[in-house]
Amino acid sequence: RRIERVDPRLNAFRTVMAEQALAEADHASGDGPLAGVPIAVKDDLSVTGQSATKGSRTYGPPAKVDSEPLRRLRAAGAIPIGITNVPELMIFPWTATEANGVTRNPWRLDRTPGGSSGGSAAAVAAGLVAAATGSDGGGSIRIPAACCGLVGMKSSRGRVSSAPAGPGWLGLSVIGALARTVADSALMLDVMHGALPGEEYQAPPFAGSYAECAATAPDRLRIAVSRKLPPGLIGSVSHDQREAWERTGSLLSDLGHDVSARDPDYGLAQLVFLQTWLEGIHKDTASVPDPTRLESLTRQMGAGGRWLVPAWRSARVAAARAQATERITALWDEIDVLVTPGLATTAIAAEGGFGRTAPVAINIGGRFTPFTPLYNLTGQPAITVPAGLGRDGLPLSVQLVGRLGAEDVLYSLAGQIEAAAPWAQRRPALAG
Repeated sequence: RRIERVDPRLNAFRTVMAEQALAEADHASGDGPLAGVPIAVKDDLSVTGQSATKGSRTYGPPAKVDSEPLRRLRAAGAIPIGITNVPELMIFPWTATEANGVTRNPWRLDRTPGGSSGGSAAAVAAGLVAAATGSDGGGSIRIPAACCGLVGMKSSRGRVSSAPAGPGWLGLSVIGALARTVADSALMLDVMHGALPGEEYQAPPFAGSYAECAATAPDRLRIAVSRKLPPGLIGSVSHDQREAWERTGSLLSDLGHDVSARDPDYGLAQLVFLQTWLEGIHKDTASVPDPTRLESLTRQMGAGGRWLVPAWRSARVAAARAQATERITALWDEIDVLVTPGLATTAIAAEGGFGRTAPVAINIGGRFTPFTPLYNLTGQPAITVPAGLGRDGLPLSVQLVGRLGAEDVLYSLAGQIEAAAPWAQRRPALAG
């Protein structure tokens, strides 16, 4: 009923599975850490009996089985009540498509909830579900979390199984969740984490509880703070976002951590990410049932990948990716966590670059989200947490980045930040 009342203004859901969800609730055992919890599913995971449309007008038949992350969520007692909107093929950091229209931010309806997990973030922020799945190939969990005042963890590459689909965008993309608190985010990862035997990527093993980590303050950490934009990106950090980042650095120092200004050695890693991203998009556009039904912008992005990264160049890009990863991650030999702004600004217009040409859309996205993509390239875990409200009344954010496999450290630090500067009491008007 709440979705029926609120979602016409947001357009968070592509479809709502009301009767199925109620039937599942009637037959629920009441067991599991998520027993009876209503969740939403991003439109890129397989849901039995539903097609994963990926925001497109061209898509395959209904799935015969749940994706592995959703299977684990159901086994923990969660009840999926709907499938959320995404930009076509999850390419951009806004959520608007010819197939399903524009999805809006519950904090301000003229702004985007981010992308590509924008529908999931809007649904959680507006109180339509307790949590939602997301995926992140360049920031697509962290960006919507930042836009909507939520917590968004991009886990280490190989931390969460992507079966049966396999890793997206040549391993850039990982599956995770959007939640309102650090504890909720940690619980979702507790349920979902673990690659299957034989999967291409395997994160360092973790046998503990992320929820327990989120409830336990860390020992003194070596924390670097940086707002340097990776070379190749044009843009600047807004005054509000810079102040939020500075406040967080001061808070961490007050909490007893060793805080210093340090910049990662980015080099030209942004160019390597761009080529890998475009190659992945090209593979996606070539695999849809009817490429002629793709949006013009999506076709342009696919063509860009085909021309910029032909087959003979792919191996060179992969080698450059390994070199960039080694160079960037060297900083974590000397620190435990890096803190950057979450975004360059608060949420931009709801339409973002929808309907624009590819160069214009890439420029809009790059200026908006300069801090998230490179940690998809390196495979490191990174979490976005709220950091107050801007002068426009929209959420501000910071990003915490850890070494590979260190989600436990990030959850512990994020939980400490939340305890010192709580945000859960802040809700958009639509969540009231």
